[in-house]
Amino acid sequence: MSEHDSRSDPPRLDRRHALLGGATLGLGAASCAAAHDSRARDERDAALEQFPELVDQRPFHEPIAEPERAARRARLAEILRARGLDAFVCEGGATMTYLSGVSWGKSERAFALAVLADGSHFWICPAFEAEKARLSIEGPGKCGGALVTWAEHEYAFAPFAAALRERRVERVAVDPALRVFIADELAREHGRERVQLGRAEVIALRACKDAHELALLRRANELTQQAIVAAAQRIRVGMTGAQAGRLITAAQQRLGLTDVWRLSLVGPAAAYPHGDNSGLELARGDFLLVDTGGAFHGYQSDNTRTWCVEGQPGVEQVRAWNAVRDAQRRAFDAIRPGLTCGAIDRAAREALAGSGYGAGYEHLTHRLGHGIGLEGHEDPYFDGGSQVVLAPGMTLSNEPGIYIYGSFGVRLEDIIAVTASGATHFGDWQRTPLSPA
Repeated sequence: MSEHDSRSDPPRLDRRHALLGGATLGLGAASCAAAHDSRARDERDAALEQFPELVDQRPFHEPIAEPERAARRARLAEILRARGLDAFVCEGGATMTYLSGVSWGKSERAFALAVLADGSHFWICPAFEAEKARLSIEGPGKCGGALVTWAEHEYAFAPFAAALRERRVERVAVDPALRVFIADELAREHGRERVQLGRAEVIALRACKDAHELALLRRANELTQQAIVAAAQRIRVGMTGAQAGRLITAAQQRLGLTDVWRLSLVGPAAAYPHGDNSGLELARGDFLLVDTGGAFHGYQSDNTRTWCVEGQPGVEQVRAWNAVRDAQRRAFDAIRPGLTCGAIDRAAREALAGSGYGAGYEHLTHRLGHGIGLEGHEDPYFDGGSQVVLAPGMTLSNEPGIYIYGSFGVRLEDIIAVTASGATHFGDWQRTPLSPA
C-alpha cells in the first residue's frame, strides 16, 4: 500500500537542536550525523541477531535468466507489429530490467533501450559511458545489442532519431515511465506525430505474469508473511512503531529480501493510511498495523496485517477488523477473467457498506489495490474507474481498510493472482485480530 517516501522512520531531533541557530549547529553537524549513523547500524545489527532461525532463501530459487528476457523482447515485437508500431523506447527502470536485465540510474544524460518490431534492439548511450555500458550489455548471459553513442556537445536526441531512421522506424511508443524531457526531445527530432505513449503496450507486455514470475512473487509474499509472524513474537507493549518496524525489516532481510520497506503504525497513527509520523508507543489493547515488503530476485512483496499485540481490542476495533476481512474475501471471491478491475473495487465497497461502514470513500479512503511485479505499484489497478479487463496471470494487491481518525485504522493486504476460473492468493489469509498469522 505505502509509497516509498513514507517507508522509513522519520528523523528525530533533540528538542534543544530546534532552539539553536544554524551557526551553532555547524561545527557539530558532522559528528551528530556520524553518531546517528552509528546508532542506526547498531540497531540494525541487533535486530538481525534476533532471528537466528531465519535463513536466506534466494539460493533455493532461480532468478530470471537471459533466454526468458529474450522471449519477452520477442513478445514485445509481436505486440508492436499487431498495433502498427515500429519501436518501443524505455530508460532505466522496471521495463528496461524486465526486457534486458540491465539496471541504469537516471540522470540528465539520456540512456535508453529501443526494441524494434523486427525483434532487434539497440541502446542510446553517452559516449563516455560506453565502456561501462558494455559491461552490462555484452558477454555470456547478457542481452547484447548495438550501442549508439552521443557526444556531450550534441546531446542524445539527434543521434537517437538518426538511428531510428536508419532502421526505418516510423511510429514509436514510449514507456509511460520515460521522463518528459526525453520523450519531448525525441518527439521534436523524430516527429511529434510519430511518437505516442505506450501505456497499453506495457500493460500487454508485463501485466500477465508467466509461471516463473508467479513462483517468485508467491515466494516473496510468503516470506514477508513469515517475517511478520517471526517479528510479532518479539514485539511487546511499550515499543514504538519504529522499534517494531526494525524487527520486521530485519526478519525479511534474514530471509533474503532486499530493498525492504515498512510502515508500522500504532493505534490512532494507523488511521492515516500512509502514517502520521508519530512516535506512539504500543499499549495493551492497541492495534498495530504493519504494511511491509521487499524484493526477492527482483519481484516484490506487499502485505499488511493488523492485530492486537497484547490484551483485548475494543468492540469497535473487532467489528471494523471483521468488516475489512469480509470485504477482502468478498473482493477475492468476485475476481474472474473478463471482469474489469473497477468491478472488484466496487465489490469490496459494497461489502463494507453492508457492514455499516458507508459507501464510496467514507471509510475505505483509497483504491482497493494495485498491480505488483518488478514494481511494488504497477498497472493494472483495482480502482473504481479502471476499465482494464482481468486476465489470467495478472497479480494485484487486495487491501481494503477502515480508518477512524483519532482512534484506529485497520487494513488487511494480500497479493492475488488471476487464474483461468477465478483467483489464487499468495501465502495465508490473516485469521484473527489477535495475531498476524
